[in-house]
Amino acid sequence: MNKENDNYSFWTKYKRFASTEIMLYVVMIVGILLGILIFS
Repeated sequence: MNKENDNYSFWTKYKRFASTEIMLYVVMIVGILLGILIFS
């Protein structure tokens, strides 16, 4: 039971971290694409 609970908290933390990482990557990619469009 305790092990399952630890796993659950780990996954919720990881999901939150992953979603912020994905947001950062999306913003970065959009910024790069806009930069290419502007400078080309």
